[in-house]
Amino acid sequence: MNPFLHHSTSPLHGFSRREWLQSTSAGFGYLALNALATQRALADVAPPLAPKQPHFPAKAKRVLFLCMDGGPSHVDSFDYKPELAKYAGKAIGKGKVPTGKLMAPVWEFKQRGQSGLWISELFPQIASHADKLCLIRSMKTDVPNHPPAFLQMHCGIPTAPRPSMGAWITYGLGSMNENLPGFVTLSPNPGNGGSANYGSSFLPAIYQGTRIGNGRQPVAQAKISNLAHPQLARPEQRAQLDFVQQLNRAAQQRQPENAAIEGLIESHELAFRMQDALPSVLDIESESDTVKKLYGIGNTTTDDFGRQCLMARRMLEAGVRFVEINHGGWDQHRNLTEDHGKHAAAVDGPIAGLLTDLEGRGLLKDTLVIFAGEFGRTPYAQIDEGRDHNHTGYTTWFAGGGVKPGHSHGETDEFGYESVIDPVHIHDWHATILHLLGLEHTKLTFRHAGRDMRLTEVKGNVVKGILG
Repeated sequence: MNPFLHHSTSPLHGFSRREWLQSTSAGFGYLALNALATQRALADVAPPLAPKQPHFPAKAKRVLFLCMDGGPSHVDSFDYKPELAKYAGKAIGKGKVPTGKLMAPVWEFKQRGQSGLWISELFPQIASHADKLCLIRSMKTDVPNHPPAFLQMHCGIPTAPRPSMGAWITYGLGSMNENLPGFVTLSPNPGNGGSANYGSSFLPAIYQGTRIGNGRQPVAQAKISNLAHPQLARPEQRAQLDFVQQLNRAAQQRQPENAAIEGLIESHELAFRMQDALPSVLDIESESDTVKKLYGIGNTTTDDFGRQCLMARRMLEAGVRFVEINHGGWDQHRNLTEDHGKHAAAVDGPIAGLLTDLEGRGLLKDTLVIFAGEFGRTPYAQIDEGRDHNHTGYTTWFAGGGVKPGHSHGETDEFGYESVIDPVHIHDWHATILHLLGLEHTKLTFRHAGRDMRLTEVKGNVVKGILG
């Protein structure tokens, strides 16, 4: 029996005379009483975004994913390979490295911080935080093409949309603010799988990401529709929503197998609450000039990504469980020096400011910050000073959230082409992220199509070497 529809036809059943008089004097009558019945029933049902206990004690409570769309060059940034400079210009078909002219790193590498991590001048400000970073220099994924690799980075498999990592984590842990979504994506790329990268697929729709803006416009121009009703005041809007929800509950009772209806009901309720909460969270103008400068806001080069970073910090601080921010354009088959340099300049300062700010507010210790693209780039040159896709060896990094700081895990070969020591497959990467959040990846499942689905498919091992 649906608790939201099971009530007496008597207007006074279950309600005091005072409640009845208050409701009728407000002009809502039976509708107001139905709303009260709904609220009472909801009090006995845990909302789907309510915080949930992890499988075991967690190191991280929340995730901030810095998504570098297009495949940044690891051999020019975080994977120091002096052999590339030594043999630059020579064609070497060694091992599995295709025959091609090796290309020296464009930016100079230096050892950074007390940890001595090798990081290049492409990211000088991130390099100043070397002692916070945990580099994974032995990443590998299954395909070297953008859409499937991007999809696999987000959803676990390259062949079809599945629930995204943010949706799985929100499903497993809920949110930490009932008035905000559990999962937000800022300025995602409309291509490379599009909405599948922040979708919930077969999970209930309430766990999908809330999109703000897209990668083809500055985030300052992003508009969130319907944050205010153009005609109705809040009480009238609530009454209208209660009536619509009655119809939805009736439809749900007729079609209990239709998960989309439940998702619609929850989304309506969350959207109503978000009208009050979200505008203030996104209002970065309330931040001090000092904080805005820290993030590079107001600087033409860094303003857009800096705004994303600051909005993300405000959302994490307010209780959003998983925030993804995006910067595209890293696909340099030619003109790598100029274009990689341009994209790095846009994100380097804001990310450094973000790490400083998170640490200063005491958030970094239990926030897992992730920096990753869908793959890396080849050690050999392509076309006009560019590099091709490389999925057999590349680098991502973590910070905060229980990882070893100032640490480097795994290695590629001497040219940076293939992972050869402690390789980390994308399934291992996902398993480790879930582990840091207190989730056992083999137990975070959802029954669909006759079997228990999970983010890591049927593979994946936690990379214990990076755990703090």
